[in-house]
Amino acid sequence: MSGTEENKTEQPTIALADRFMFPTYARFPICLVRGEGCRVWDEAGKSYLDFVGGIAVCALGHSSPLVTRILEEQSRKLVHVSNLYYTQPQAELARLLVEHSFADRCFFCNSGAEANEAAIKLARRWAHEKYGPERYHIVSMANSFHGRTMATLSATGQAKIQKGYDPLLQGFKFVPFNDLEALSQAVDGTVCAVILEPIQGEGGVVVPSPGYLEGVRRLCDERGTLLIYDEVQVGMGRTGRLFAHEHFGVAPDIMSLAKALANGLPMGAMLAREALTPAFGPGSHATTFGGTPLVSAVARAVLTSILEDGWLDHCREAGGYFRSRLEALRDRYGFVKEVRGIGLIVGMELDVPGGPIVKACMDEGFLINCTQDRILRFVPPLIVKKEEIDQLVEALDRILGSVASPG
Repeated sequence: MSGTEENKTEQPTIALADRFMFPTYARFPICLVRGEGCRVWDEAGKSYLDFVGGIAVCALGHSSPLVTRILEEQSRKLVHVSNLYYTQPQAELARLLVEHSFADRCFFCNSGAEANEAAIKLARRWAHEKYGPERYHIVSMANSFHGRTMATLSATGQAKIQKGYDPLLQGFKFVPFNDLEALSQAVDGTVCAVILEPIQGEGGVVVPSPGYLEGVRRLCDERGTLLIYDEVQVGMGRTGRLFAHEHFGVAPDIMSLAKALANGLPMGAMLAREALTPAFGPGSHATTFGGTPLVSAVARAVLTSILEDGWLDHCREAGGYFRSRLEALRDRYGFVKEVRGIGLIVGMELDVPGGPIVKACMDEGFLINCTQDRILRFVPPLIVKKEEIDQLVEALDRILGSVASPG
């Protein structure tokens, strides 16, 4: 029996989960029981600095006093009612999102996949009414990630996500990210929308080339095609602006949000321009739990805090500092190919597998993530401090040094 297997069987919670849950996640053998700020603790009492943050979810950190207070206050008033009725937290959250975005209308749901599902449905229904039933294709990007429902995995440009689920939903085609010529050839009279992440997250923290998003917007306008941004991972302040596309000055027609929107409570949103509103009338789309008073109250407080408490400035400063320290490691270790990202979504591409480095970091008390096998991804809470970044970088220095000099 391996050491990891021994550790798992010694921990009753892990054994319980492994016995009764579908093994759909390749979990690490630790059971987390509490958190505070950027730190979490396992049931053995070991602490970890968390540079995963629920994968870009816990923007204000774990056990945020603000979130806890709003949860307590709202739970005493009203937790859930059907969307047959109005609630004040939901309406005020919609107003806040509209006032601080390109959009005029919101639809609330439970997750990023559901937000992208809504975006896909809105684009197709709008095009059906405007152009007719033949205009239903959506062009997506290679290496993209849009979710794991049947529609959103069909829109995802990664074969490993789609494997075994044929037949996929029809009507999606794929082109390379950052390739305007390929996109131009793909957007024909059957295409209703182009969907992309302004910065690819799961694809390896890939930032668009200068002029790329401007070219996509221009092409969509020329062909009468909608532009959808998936900001599920990179939105809500992650890049140091409220939405990632603001760095490039190119607005979409539809945008999806989730993850950090309610700092860990399940919530997604689809935002769109007023011109698309008639396509989503009563009965055209719905969800039971979308925008409940409880999650809306929390999301309203989180959004207000991100906008008013200086977290965007802090994110830009902390992210720049983080990248500069990782670039110093790149200069020291030849197998570190590139450090990239904006704000506090940072990728470090390696010439070696990243899995053992993630494991070594966990052993030293740091949670980090690896995507695409060789790209370390760092998406800590936006409240991360410089001294916490220093602690991780010093640990990485030791670990990368051991990779450079094995044995």
